[in-house]
Amino acid sequence: MKKIKNLILGGGLSGISCSYHLGHAQCLVLEEKPELWGLLATRQRNGFTWDNGPHVSFTKQEYVRELFENNTNGRFSQMKANVGNWFHGHWIRHPAQVNLFQAPADVRARCVKSFLQGQESTNANIHPANYQQWLNASLGEEFATIFSTPYTQKYWTVPPHKMSCDWVGGRVHRPRPEDVLAGSRGETNKDFHYVQEIRYPIAGGYKTFVEQLAEGINARLNSKVVSIDLKSKTVLTENGSIFAYERLISTIPLPDFVQCCEHASPEMKAAAAALLCTSAVLVEFELPDAEKRPEHWLYVYDSDKFATRINWTEKLSPNNAPKDLKGVQVEVYYSREFPLTVSDGCLAQRVEGELVAMGIIEKRGLSKKQVNITKIPYANVVFLANTATQLEIIWRGFEAYGLQREVGDVHPLSDWSRGPSAAADAPLIMAGRFGQWKYFWTDDCIMRGRQLAIVPH
Repeated sequence: MKKIKNLILGGGLSGISCSYHLGHAQCLVLEEKPELWGLLATRQRNGFTWDNGPHVSFTKQEYVRELFENNTNGRFSQMKANVGNWFHGHWIRHPAQVNLFQAPADVRARCVKSFLQGQESTNANIHPANYQQWLNASLGEEFATIFSTPYTQKYWTVPPHKMSCDWVGGRVHRPRPEDVLAGSRGETNKDFHYVQEIRYPIAGGYKTFVEQLAEGINARLNSKVVSIDLKSKTVLTENGSIFAYERLISTIPLPDFVQCCEHASPEMKAAAAALLCTSAVLVEFELPDAEKRPEHWLYVYDSDKFATRINWTEKLSPNNAPKDLKGVQVEVYYSREFPLTVSDGCLAQRVEGELVAMGIIEKRGLSKKQVNITKIPYANVVFLANTATQLEIIWRGFEAYGLQREVGDVHPLSDWSRGPSAAADAPLIMAGRFGQWKYFWTDDCIMRGRQLAIVPH
């Protein structure tokens, strides 16, 4: 049996990036679905273009920016992100902690007072043990209780005290007292959101930015991996095919990878089973009209609503919807810690009612609506307080089969300024959001493939 130089498990963006940067002729990608791209798959339906959530490019990586520009021949739009929040009948500019002038008066007063008191009593060099402590110290206990905790439960599916805080980075704005005070008195000209300038292809959806990476790829679709023998270096798929490899690169969800490995210890399998990932349901409405909100997307804080994040597909590109039609996409999240207990039909009805109550959908257009449901089994990695401990067990176990430990391999974030990875020549490599179990965006997935193609000196 001829050995494959680089056998890549998973045909999402991370797997495609690895194959592209290593050279498609040197790789074979196994993908269990009938198509590539994973979370970046773009769906065309009834003249609408749908991404899986509001995918936009805001990368600071110059390599990725140039790659996207070249892949689209410069045919993309560049715009200022308009992001908002819905809070119990109030529209609040994002981030809410520095735009409290739009919140109810009593909520505004409580949040500002709590924040200022917390700043006076908190050491600036705190080392919070979990995300709840980080929120309390950074935003004030009242804001954390009223805003952050309900949204964390909806989006991450666990309360913040169960999460670590090493994933936060600059993703949640930690404001200065003067900015909170100014934002509580009225609108300011400052923009504090980490997503400000965004780019999006003129046509074809977000996937157009990366589609050329897959040209010439060697991929076997409908090839679900069922068994991995790290000793003999072979992979068995559900259809009975066996693949021998020199190097194995896995981008499939880490819990699935560990369970497929014949020689993974019970301790490793228990650690993998303890990892948590959210799933998502996308409820998509094709409508003859919809309330013309200015936002590209918005967050819904209300804990009594299924809707967690909402976006309008045609606002990123008018080519994403037929003329005079609107596409509204609603994200709903769940996990084993926060199960979804309603049927698809019931969920669509509930979400529709929420959009009507918020004024996003007008009742007169409902008779001509088309509603579709898209399910995403693996949406976001959740960084629990014990996630780093579980990853340490897994990575330590795989060292016996050629995995070389990397700097920060149990940390949610990656520092691409470090350059090539010392593990680039290892016989076993993990890559991507789910393969490495990290807080990866599009640019991270691309940079990981590039990192593995640069052999360290």
